[in-house]
Amino acid sequence: MTAASLGDAARPFTAAALADLVPAGTRLLALGEPTHGAEEFLDLRNELFRHLVTAHGYRSIAVESDCLAARTVDAYLDGADGELDTVLREGFGHGFGAYAGNRELVRWAREFNASAGADERIRFYGADGPLEYTGAAAPGPALLRLHDFLTTRLPGQPLPAREELLYLHGPDDRWTEPAAALDPARSIGRTEDAVRLRLLADELNLLLAAHRPQFQHEQDALWQAELDARTATGLLRYHAATAGDGPDRLNSLMRQRGLMIADNVEAILHREARRGPTLLFAHNRHLQRTAARIPLGEQLLQWWSAGSLLESRLGDGYAFLATAFGHRAPDDHPAPDTLEGLLATLPFPRSVLDPRQLDAFIGESGGVKARVPADHTYFGLDPAELGRLDGVVFVREIARQQGLFGGGDA
Repeated sequence: MTAASLGDAARPFTAAALADLVPAGTRLLALGEPTHGAEEFLDLRNELFRHLVTAHGYRSIAVESDCLAARTVDAYLDGADGELDTVLREGFGHGFGAYAGNRELVRWAREFNASAGADERIRFYGADGPLEYTGAAAPGPALLRLHDFLTTRLPGQPLPAREELLYLHGPDDRWTEPAAALDPARSIGRTEDAVRLRLLADELNLLLAAHRPQFQHEQDALWQAELDARTATGLLRYHAATAGDGPDRLNSLMRQRGLMIADNVEAILHREARRGPTLLFAHNRHLQRTAARIPLGEQLLQWWSAGSLLESRLGDGYAFLATAFGHRAPDDHPAPDTLEGLLATLPFPRSVLDPRQLDAFIGESGGVKARVPADHTYFGLDPAELGRLDGVVFVREIARQQGLFGGGDA
């Protein structure tokens, strides 16, 4: 394959060029990133989202971040008072509020909303559960809010006593013990109290679902109640999986997270249906249409990704744009015979590629391999999966990330 023939599949990146690859009828446009913490991918996400809002009627974005914390960001976009630094710190999970690209997204969306009508304002969502790298949040706050919502609206219904919920739950730190991430014996998730709490949470969920028509006139309060219901039950399932000690424990945790993301996003699409499509931004591994696989020591983690779950629910309404990079400072270079090594020969700093044309070119030449990552912080594009993509963005060079995603001693 020559650079010229490869060039037939590529264009320099513009948001419009990337949007041209999105199929008609897309309800959820998923944009992946190959690694967290690289500002280059946040920048191109912002460029794409601005174009989608101004040219294609998008009015919502969901990101790989805490679904409950994101309410703080959304309120700020709607004009709530607050310092931007505080909103970013409290409104993003995983420390993602520290990134300049996320600051710019929030700043621009608030500015857009200041002159937009009520039905035209941008909404911001977190797609992920309240999960951090050291473990999951306690389910109590969401469960108690759900209980309070139902208590004030269903006075004649025999609800579980709030005092019993408080007793069974106990202090939050029973649930957020960091050691439980690696030691299932330190998790509270399968104790008698947790099992009983999970049963009561199911009763509250049932009441909310059964009486939903009664609450239709108060859409914002209903949205919060259903978010709390999903989150509380999802966290109880996650903590139960954390307490498991079988060989499938880590796969189970990944499955639980994938389901929480898919359920949150499906609810977002239902809420946003009359306002337009939604942009979803997360790691490529979460959004891919195929099962996710991550090597961990001698074990291979495998689970159905949130993207595969969402495609199974949305069909042609789901579109996925993947991203990749070439050189990462200071010395991470793709081998020439890998897909990223091939794309690095393109003349553009950022390229938009039609994956079907790219797949056809690779099929003619052969010999293109998947990139072996230099460390644990990213995963390369698999040439065999190009047919399952709607578009590819290749960034020729990214700066070394800071902190957890920087690799080495960053």
